Amino acid sequence: MSEIKRDEVMNYRPGPDSELPLDKGEHVLTTFLPDPKRYWSDHAILAVLGVVLVSAVLIWLGRPGQIAIAALAIAVGMALRGLYFKSEAFARRWQLTEKRLIGPQGRQVMLLEIATVRRLMGDVQLVTNSGDKHLIRHLADAGTVVAEIERAKNHRAAQRATEGDAE
Repeated sequence: MSEIKRDEVMNYRPGPDSELPLDKGEHVLTTFLPDPKRYWSDHAILAVLGVVLVSAVLIWLGRPGQIAIAALAIAVGMALRGLYFKSEAFARRWQLTEKRLIGPQGRQVMLLEIATVRRLMGDVQLVTNSGDKHLIRHLADAGTVVAEIERAKNHRAAQRATEGDAE
């Protein structure tokens, strides 16, 4: 008889308990936390986009009288979604150290492995040399976060080059 294995998704632990510990001598330079204003504005933007798309479909189907109820349903749905996922979203944080970014759920990205750091609306996307993608979501100022990560990455690269010259 086959054994039933626990799905990894069931091991989800939000918050600092799910983060990797710091290495000996490693220090946190800054922590990136979700911004409540950005979180709710992201949900509002999604609701507006949903209303526009559904309205266009309803007009195309010849049912413009249903737009008001559809818009209300979308707004209520997005508000409920926001309330439901709020505690999970705000338990996630990313810590920038001199060597790596430490994220939720045991994620980590070594600074020298980052190929691309880019802003996506209020989020920051990290793409590694191996193609892995990570998203730091609902940031108050994504541009500043991109600049901080790039600065730390460049500092680490210069530090690594100096260590290589010394050998």
